[in-house]
Amino acid sequence: MANWPEHLRVRKVRLARPTGQLEKMVEFYRDVIGLPEIERFEGHDGYDGVMIGLPGVDYHLELTTHADGVNGRAPTRDNLLVFYLEDQDTLDAIVERMEEHGQESVSPENPYWTKSGVSYEDPDGWGVVFVNITDYDG
Repeated sequence: MANWPEHLRVRKVRLARPTGQLEKMVEFYRDVIGLPEIERFEGHDGYDGVMIGLPGVDYHLELTTHADGVNGRAPTRDNLLVFYLEDQDTLDAIVERMEEHGQESVSPENPYWTKSGVSYEDPDGWGVVFVNITDYDG
């Protein structure tokens, strides 16, 4: 795996997303998908937020809301968070978990993701795609 460029020695990556329905979003990523909640804050200059972790917590999704309200809807159906899974068994397991939590797969805007993946939408309409990396050709 390649290292970060010398001029960009990154220690952590945070994907920050606003939402008007913070607890529903946290439930989706934490309880349905199963990612750990690693931190939570309230009342920071009008913002509340929750960090949802990925392995090692060096990469995480920050979900925030503001006291004045937030429109967190996805700007397009092709705004995606893609998880590349290690094999078909892992893909089958997450699909089963999603179904157990009442989640239905959706057709992605870009049909490319149907080749080796399964797509869902979070409560704000952002796409979440699970891909079997052993079948991935991109």
